[in-house]
Amino acid sequence: MLRQRLRSKTTALGVLARGFTLLAGVAVIWYGLMLVLLAVKLDPGFVDSISGYRTAFDFLAGLTPEDIDPVTRAIVAGAGLFLFGAFGYLALKSVPRPFLTRHDVHLEVREGGEVIVAARAVERAAEAAASTVPGVTSVTARSGSERLDVDVELNRAGRIVAELEEVRDAVRKALAGHDLPVVPVGVTMTGFANKQRRELL
Repeated sequence: MLRQRLRSKTTALGVLARGFTLLAGVAVIWYGLMLVLLAVKLDPGFVDSISGYRTAFDFLAGLTPEDIDPVTRAIVAGAGLFLFGAFGYLALKSVPRPFLTRHDVHLEVREGGEVIVAARAVERAAEAAASTVPGVTSVTARSGSERLDVDVELNRAGRIVAELEEVRDAVRKALAGHDLPVVPVGVTMTGFANKQRRELL
């Protein structure tokens, strides 16, 4: 059975969209606080001085049809369309996009073809190497584009750190021995007799 993993990555524009969402949330909270201050009968002049709510309201309420000329309408319409497109694009970029974490390893290109090692082959090599470490009862490896993650189960709790280091070193040695790129290896203990969990990166 195929064991493809999915991960989601966020683009820089997605982070920017979250920033705008955060600013909008802060604005809502701030003016909600202003409503609370007005509700408890705090001086409206003081509340207006720190929020400008009354100044903005008076300005907008005082506008008449004569104040909105064709140039102003064109500017407002253009700004509205621009903001609609910009924020719509940012919202689209903020949607998580999953991608496969497993990738084949391209070793070299020759005249007759290209040498490619399947991701599962790399994982099996890592699992075989990790299984040789005493105390390891179960191994699962996941090959990423720039990282190899190895999950192990141990049958004892006495030498957790040492055994995880031995697993990491054994996997690295196996990669080098098979002429595969020695990528960073992350070793995670998923359990043992006492159902505890620790991690070594």
